Amino acid sequence: MYLVWLRVAAVLYAVAALTALPAVLYAFPRWRRACLPVTGLAFLFHAVSVTEMLGLAHRWVPVGYGEVESLLGLAIAGIFLAIGGIYGTVSFGVFALPASFLLVFVPALGGGRYTFPSEGVRTGWLVVHISFLLAAYASLAFSMLASFLYLVQERRLKSRFAVVSTAGQSSWWMAFDRLPPLDTLERIAHSTLLFGFPCMTLGLLVGSLLAQESVGPAYFVDPKVLLSFAMWVLYVVLLYIRRSAGLRGRRAAFLSSGVFVVMLIVYAANQFSQVHRFAAP
Repeated sequence: MYLVWLRVAAVLYAVAALTALPAVLYAFPRWRRACLPVTGLAFLFHAVSVTEMLGLAHRWVPVGYGEVESLLGLAIAGIFLAIGGIYGTVSFGVFALPASFLLVFVPALGGGRYTFPSEGVRTGWLVVHISFLLAAYASLAFSMLASFLYLVQERRLKSRFAVVSTAGQSSWWMAFDRLPPLDTLERIAHSTLLFGFPCMTLGLLVGSLLAQESVGPAYFVDPKVLLSFAMWVLYVVLLYIRRSAGLRGRRAAFLSSGVFVVMLIVYAANQFSQVHRFAAP
């Protein structure tokens, strides 16, 4: 029965994460009011599940990766609830709630691996996984390009060579006259980041489901997978800093560039991955 409570908790953690991310990163106040109550309900079901699991095993010390992951997820959710209750903030939910969900997700599937009902269903989810991640990578690339053009345009406007000389000659900066204004480039860079984040989140979640079905827990110690989740964390940090600190301009462009560099490293890690790599045709 403890698996039922754990699965309910996993669903509620997912819902809580879906309320925290828009509330903190996209400034939707209505979502903020639902975050803590849903997390509290998830924590309650999770605590019942852990208590019943250890009680049936006649021990109070976790054994195995599944039990340790479940307890760690419970601890993270508990600390988040304490911070939210004392300080009235859900900002830490963008990290804590997805982490709790991912830690609970695999144990909630039970002792055996989940298997898809058919190869066609598995292929469909694989297409969804790849499509979302490609959309996220493309969004990051556009954000990086817009950030680079922002720096070029800013430099051009500040340069004394940006004006036409009295002799009718212009500097090489005149080639960038058709660039959009700085404010437009800033909005393009930010909008593409906002679009790419849910795509990356959904892509990683679907990939986690596919992974446990194919290779099991070994997937989650693969260097490419770890770097992918590290890129997701950096993505959250970038959006959070831009939102909370009102970061714009040159510093925001450099932060976007950093996330893009990590994305390139994730692609390079494919060459070292033993359980998750693109096979040559």
